[in-house]
Amino acid sequence: MTNNPLKTKSFAFALKIVNLSRDLNENSKQYVLSKQILRSGTAIGALVRESEQAESKKDFIHKLSIALKEANETEYWLELLGASNLIIKEIFISLINDLKELLKLLTAIIKTSKANLAK
Repeated sequence: MTNNPLKTKSFAFALKIVNLSRDLNENSKQYVLSKQILRSGTAIGALVRESEQAESKKDFIHKLSIALKEANETEYWLELLGASNLIIKEIFISLINDLKELLKLLTAIIKTSKANLAK
């Protein structure tokens, strides 16, 4: 992978989400919650990757904005899993911290890109 922190971190986060989803299926039989967090949690990295091939600056911003929405949805599912004690507290804290970092990166990139677009 290239030296792109957002790309690297979103891929690593997606991998953790895949493992969480597998654990939720196998150990807790939480198929619906597993599917929800798998979809939103892996979509972040997929959209980041997609943004690399954006057709324009507006398209780039749009794809990262959707990634930001997916990250917000993932935060909801993680909070729900944590509050219902379906995941171990340490895993919850680790995932939430990773996600908060992704949220900050996405927000900063989108904000900067919008500012540059207005120039």
